[in-house]
Amino acid sequence: MTQSEFAEFLIARRALLQPEEVGLPSGRRRRTPGLRREEVAALAGVSVDYLARLEQGRDTNPSTGVLGALADALRLNEVERHHFGKLAMGMERTSTCPGASEAHDQVTETMQAVLDGLHPTPAFLVGRWLTVLASNAAWRDFAEPLGLLDAEAEGNLAYYVFAHPRAAQYWRDWSGVADLMVSLLRAARSQWPEDGRLGAMIDALHRFPEFVRRWRSHRVVEHRRVTMHLDHPRRGEVEVEVELLTPAADQTMMVWLVDRRRAPARGLRLVNE
Repeated sequence: MTQSEFAEFLIARRALLQPEEVGLPSGRRRRTPGLRREEVAALAGVSVDYLARLEQGRDTNPSTGVLGALADALRLNEVERHHFGKLAMGMERTSTCPGASEAHDQVTETMQAVLDGLHPTPAFLVGRWLTVLASNAAWRDFAEPLGLLDAEAEGNLAYYVFAHPRAAQYWRDWSGVADLMVSLLRAARSQWPEDGRLGAMIDALHRFPEFVRRWRSHRVVEHRRVTMHLDHPRRGEVEVEVELLTPAADQTMMVWLVDRRRAPARGLRLVNE
């Protein structure tokens, strides 16, 4: 974790907040969007100079009380507060365990058996870069018509969402899915700041304006359980409930429950109802 990411978060979230949202008059047109630094400082009960030091990365040890006050001032929700706290803790981390930045992209036979055992429920496993490491036949059958297995996707969910020409066509709530991808990458970046491959992938995604806009805003969203809607080329309009499980530190299993309300999925369930 670099000190600048914590500072970037403060600045980005300050820019997103409008005066009327915190009970302040909008006044004359502002030169820059969002709240002024002195307004956030006043809301948080800290000095303008101290907030400036935090935003410039010159202070790396904010107290729990200060973090809570800033979170309140910036109107952060529970998910955003958790991310904010991780960024703050990252500033104090001076070393990592040997090999902590090395990704584990090998899939065990047991994990593949679990994926296969979920059939006919689509399920797959991704690594910290959102690259698909393994899947079952049900997921491949569902994903292939959507273009998720096409070369443009490069076997990666984020590349698919931002680079594939048909992604926005099929996913009705494409904007929400795009926010989800960015949020997952943000979480990975905060946990594995020294992962060069992760950093390179994020840099490569910056060629897509929609990714850049979302990345710079530092928005984070709930991603443990998500509901998505899409127009599937073969199945028509479908609702997909996504459950994210973490069988390993840097591997995430995604289980797609398709149209569960209309026709409950059969097979093994690894989710809590």
